[in-house]
Amino acid sequence: MNPLTKKLIEADKKYLWHPFTQMADWLSSEPVIIEAGEGFFLIDSEGKRYIDGVSSLWCNVHGHRVKKIDDAICAQLEKIGHSTLLGLGQIRSIELAQKLVQITPSALQKVFYSDSGATSTEIAIKMAYQFWHNSGRKSRTKFIALENSYHGDTIGSVSVGGIGLFHGIFEPLLFETFFVPSPHPYRYDGTPGACTDRSLKEIEDILKKHAYEIAAVIIEPLVQGAGGMIVHPEGFLRQVRQLTAWYDVLLIVDEVATGFGRTGKMFACEHEDVQPDIMCLGKGITGGYLPLAATLTTQEIFDAFCGKVSEHKTFYHGHTYTGNALACAAALASLELFAENKVLESLPTKISLIDEVFEELAQLDYVGDVRHRGLMAGIELVQNKATKQSFPLEKQIGARLCSAMRLRGLMMRPLGDVIIVMPPIAIDIELLEKMLNIIKDTIENDLPRIVQGI
Repeated sequence: MNPLTKKLIEADKKYLWHPFTQMADWLSSEPVIIEAGEGFFLIDSEGKRYIDGVSSLWCNVHGHRVKKIDDAICAQLEKIGHSTLLGLGQIRSIELAQKLVQITPSALQKVFYSDSGATSTEIAIKMAYQFWHNSGRKSRTKFIALENSYHGDTIGSVSVGGIGLFHGIFEPLLFETFFVPSPHPYRYDGTPGACTDRSLKEIEDILKKHAYEIAAVIIEPLVQGAGGMIVHPEGFLRQVRQLTAWYDVLLIVDEVATGFGRTGKMFACEHEDVQPDIMCLGKGITGGYLPLAATLTTQEIFDAFCGKVSEHKTFYHGHTYTGNALACAAALASLELFAENKVLESLPTKISLIDEVFEELAQLDYVGDVRHRGLMAGIELVQNKATKQSFPLEKQIGARLCSAMRLRGLMMRPLGDVIIVMPPIAIDIELLEKMLNIIKDTIENDLPRIVQGI
């Protein structure tokens, strides 16, 4: 370890508090310090290169140090870095809003900016609540969400989050939400169809009984990311939309993780031709460069917030860096790269490669389930394949396996014992194959040793 790395690690441990990190473990470890990026690689302070296997937390799209995005940010810096949208317009935010309306489902006509996925869902929740209030239907104050769902870490988004490990401690601070079982075929004793029917029935039962209390159903479309890459059976999203339409409640789709090509189309809703009332975007919106998020909604919802000052219909919500010019410039450049590099058109070949490798992975010891939609994938490790028994949480099998992959030049981060496979979607097929081979080799050769050492 060179002296600079040692000094950086000491300063990190002295001053930083890392997110979603057991700091006692961190303080006793020798962490990797990232200094640079190039293409689809991260480069640490020792000069070692790692494939960015989780897209720098699911947000990188085109790679690191992409000239078009770099140039767009530099060009914007020559004009202005930021100006407020409170009472002023700003060129890049206007251009990006127009582009987002053009590429999202046609019912979505208005864009409200914020800074992160969590804030985009917080805004969606408040919008849905106030929409009914402004419309004179003030009894609609509750939400329906899925178990194992994750919509961010603000209090509102945590209130509709269904992961007890993350959210349980904050229960006294949260508003009431109706939770229904996720359609998770691997963890359901029955067919995928029966699994879907159970979840849909529970949603409808709540709607039948509480329709006039429900403001919206909020859902991660097709894939519940932080819940462990739970891939929903085909048709579930479409049928949820049908139920919300029948019972006249809003549908919020949280596309923070699933948007911008992750599932094989630009947005997950497109797979089932779903028109949501509100859509949340974040992560990949800037190509993984800068913090930016957007909440898109319909003209009908927007109109409910328009009125005389005396009616108090204004949406009193905003952030200092709402619609930041640099972030919007990066987002516009990223969207241009989608077209120039035919990113979406390149995905079927990559998805087929994942299919092939996952078929082989499914046969390995301790691999209970493999699942993916597009380039969002999870490999669930279990102690007993026959019974689906999980490893004890405290053994940290997933984390230890990812540490072994790191030694082979692949940077990964698990969710418990689900190995998350989520590379930048623009990754070239050769590098994707190398990444998948590292995963396969590590599971095949290192995992038995790790398990036996328990």
